[in-house]
Amino acid sequence: MKKIKYIALFIIQVSIAQQSFHNFGNVQIHDQGQMGFHIDLENDGTFNQNLGLAGFYNIDNSLTISGTETPRFNNIEVLVGNHLFLEVNTEVTNALDYLEGDIITPRTNPDISLDYLNDAIFTLEDDLRNVDGYASITSDQSFTFPIGQDNKLRPLLIPFQPGISKFKAAYFNEDPNFPSTFAESFNTNNSQGIINIISTQEFWDFNGENKTLVTLTWDQESQIINLVEDLLNLRVVGWSKTEQRWLDLGNTDISGDLNNGTISSFEFIPNDFEIITFGALIGSDGLTVYNGISPNNDGLNDVFIIEGVELFNNNLKIFNRWGRVVYDVENYKNTFNGVANKKVVGTKGNKLPVGTYFYVLELAEENKSYSGWIYINY
Repeated sequence: MKKIKYIALFIIQVSIAQQSFHNFGNVQIHDQGQMGFHIDLENDGTFNQNLGLAGFYNIDNSLTISGTETPRFNNIEVLVGNHLFLEVNTEVTNALDYLEGDIITPRTNPDISLDYLNDAIFTLEDDLRNVDGYASITSDQSFTFPIGQDNKLRPLLIPFQPGISKFKAAYFNEDPNFPSTFAESFNTNNSQGIINIISTQEFWDFNGENKTLVTLTWDQESQIINLVEDLLNLRVVGWSKTEQRWLDLGNTDISGDLNNGTISSFEFIPNDFEIITFGALIGSDGLTVYNGISPNNDGLNDVFIIEGVELFNNNLKIFNRWGRVVYDVENYKNTFNGVANKKVVGTKGNKLPVGTYFYVLELAEENKSYSGWIYINY
């Protein structure tokens, strides 16, 4: 082991009973220096100007990093037989090598995480070597979170950012309806109309103040085959904090097959959502029609809503009680507010009279049509 240089006041207490390296003062690993921890690290002093290597080695037992001050390491090696536990934020500025074992952070306290800074990287991650809990990145670079649970690596990816941003994530191998460490449950039956089904196999807690897209990964245990037959109908979905239901977060890119793959969302602000996971769009059989409209600009039932219609190439015709077409549009997008767009006895451009009307919705590519009634009342 190479010589380690120290600066200023340096006070170490080694507790035989607790088997800990306890720093109260100011310690520094200089460039090319190496320090190996075979016992727990308790940091209550300054330990954040490190340029060398800090190794955590105990093949037979677990190790713990704790204390009141955040240690910041340049390079870290992890070789533990039974987990490296973090009880305080721990930062890495260059690289972390998962030689053996995982890093566990307290899921009940997401404020404590393994924090990658700037261009920091990691190597050798797999199902047995990852962060079981929360990891963060503060950077403008693309980043893959090496997160997992239950001996299962399930990365979450973000692209390059327009500026320095901080994001944090953890993977939960749990049913969103019964989360283990959240104060609320996330009812998978409560979703935006265009969403047909939500995964009950897993979810991610993803946090950040800046808008970004995100890429989720799946394998055979994700049971994507129970959500969709065609990956084009797969979506990233999120539990909205304001609406208290699942919302569609898009599908801007997808790769792989039903057993292994990735899906990318559109851009959104992570902090607007409690958790995210996989969902599937409704099929044409799942269209929901709201028959009554009252277009008085009060924000309630002002337009004729067919939930999910925007997912399909369609044609909508609305008829009056004499069978005359008063409204006709290709690719209807839930905008009819009682104003005719066909000239029938001077009605074009005018509000239609109170009464019952009838609609026919054609989905040519689906070879399906739907019909029913609408009641307009101002």
